[in-house]
Amino acid sequence: QVQLVEFGGGLVQAGGSLRLSCAASGRTFSNSAMGWFRQAPGKEREFVAAIRWNGANTYYVDSVRGRFTISRDNAKNTVYLQMNSLKPEDTAVYYCAAGRPDLTLAQIVSRGGPAYVFWGQGTQVTVSS
Repeated sequence: QVQLVEFGGGLVQAGGSLRLSCAASGRTFSNSAMGWFRQAPGKEREFVAAIRWNGANTYYVDSVRGRFTISRDNAKNTVYLQMNSLKPEDTAVYYCAAGRPDLTLAQIVSRGGPAYVFWGQGTQVTVSS
C-alpha cells in the first residue's frame, strides 16, 4: 500500500512557476514509476509526465515538454513536478500516481491511467492571464 499526498498548488500569473511535491508513504515507492496527471473542469483526466523508478527516464505530454520537469528523490520518498512558463490552460487539479511496480515506464506510459495503482487527492493549480 502506498499513500500519496500532493503539495505546492496555488494561484500564479501566466509566465510564472510552481513546484508540486508528492510525498509517498508505505512500501514499494522506490520500485514504482511515478506519474503526474491533471484534470481541468469539464475535461477528462490528462497524463502530464512520468518518471522511471530510478529517475533515469522521463516522459512528457507534448503540451508541457520543455516547460515542466518531473524528478524524484527516493531517499525522501518524494516526486516533484517543476512547472515553468505556466499558461492559463495549465489550470487544473494535479494528481500524482504510483505505477504498478511490475511494469516498465514504457508499459505504464502506453497503458495510461489503468497502469497506476495508487493516487493522491490532488492539488489545485490556477494560472491567471
